[in-house]
Amino acid sequence: MSLRRLVLEDAPFIVELVNDPGWIRFIGDRNVHSLDDARRYLENGPMKLYAKHGFGLWIVERRSDGAPVGMCGLVKRDQLEDVDLGFAFLPAYRGQGYAHEASVGVLDYAWGKLGFKRIVAIFTASNEISERLLRKLGFVPEGTRELTPGDPVNLYAWSRS
Repeated sequence: MSLRRLVLEDAPFIVELVNDPGWIRFIGDRNVHSLDDARRYLENGPMKLYAKHGFGLWIVERRSDGAPVGMCGLVKRDQLEDVDLGFAFLPAYRGQGYAHEASVGVLDYAWGKLGFKRIVAIFTASNEISERLLRKLGFVPEGTRELTPGDPVNLYAWSRS
């Protein structure tokens, strides 16, 4: 598995990923239904974060053939003080260790290259798969937050000592 920045040519993958029922259930509908919508999503999301912060969400590719399997990276949200670890994978690649491997790589980069001492992660209470992964990575619960009114999410954190 390898990580790289998302580019506009990744629009077909983005259309597929953000319209997956799991994405819509746990992350939300981003109204990305065409290649043009996906390009706008990339420009206003990951690519904007790269320009503003030097990091963002990266595409996760299978090394054997370069197939995109998901995305994983760091998000700086206005509603959170800390940088947030985010990940999402296509259904065919869930449960195969890609999310764990990608998350470990992103966290190593965050600690080693970016010098972060604390990373958080948010997820909806019903997303047990994300919760298991975060616990496996060493994240601990810190309660809930409302990033949007009436929509609480669980907040987990990992601090480097």
